[in-house]
Amino acid sequence: MATTHVMKTPKKWFFGWTNIKWFITEIMNIYSTKPSYFSKKRIESGIGFIIAEWGMVYFLLKKMETMDIMTFGGWATIQFFVAGYIIRQIQKEKTTVQDSRTTDSVEQA
Repeated sequence: MATTHVMKTPKKWFFGWTNIKWFITEIMNIYSTKPSYFSKKRIESGIGFIIAEWGMVYFLLKKMETMDIMTFGGWATIQFFVAGYIIRQIQKEKTTVQDSRTTDSVEQA
């Protein structure tokens, strides 16, 4: 009885070395003169947002026991202000990029 050997193809994982290497290369390209898949402004805005959120949540956890409703309202107001500001900056960047693409295509025509 002959047995056939079936070769298994290796399972491809999303976080494989190829994708990790690509991600690191693209992050390095952000701060070089080479074009990058990622936007430098968005990465820096995202990092700033994460730091601001972490600080706000940390403050809430530390002061929650002694907060009155006015302090909590101030905390919530600042929280929404930070989130709104970051979203507005990202949307502003999108419209600026779209406007420049429209202007470039009109100039080429």
